Amino acid sequence: MELQSLAFFIGSTIPFKYTCDGENIAPPLAWDSPPAGTVSFTLVMEDPDAPKETFTHWVIYDLPANLRHLPEGITKEPHLPHGGVQGVNDFGELGYGGPCPPDGTHRYFFKLYALDQLLGLPPRASKTEVLAAMKGHVLEAVELMGRYSREAPVNV
Repeated sequence: MELQSLAFFIGSTIPFKYTCDGENIAPPLAWDSPPAGTVSFTLVMEDPDAPKETFTHWVIYDLPANLRHLPEGITKEPHLPHGGVQGVNDFGELGYGGPCPPDGTHRYFFKLYALDQLLGLPPRASKTEVLAAMKGHVLEAVELMGRYSREAPVNV
């Protein structure tokens, strides 16, 4: 399985529009070749470089097994139109919260998990609740990492 985005390459800068400094909308994501037996997908986006502890920016679970992409700008609704449920991020909000580092360059990991079951959790579940429900049900996991810095650009 492979996870990618049309908005940025692995390890490159996440474009401004997908951050708290821009439009703060979710980037498009796509994946392929899930393992046999996949019943659902879970997506978690987090920043391990946050000052105190890993900061969760996005949690989506119970994405249907036939889904292969998330379009740009997923709304902050509890239930997605084509299936899937959104959890709460560490901003205390439902859905996506873009990169917003207090200083320096941070890494942001989009982690996609193929699961052998639906989690069946209600909307607004936390990352901790989702990971606990996933235990023993992950068939495969992949990740996509992008970077973002709020440092002012150099004027020439």
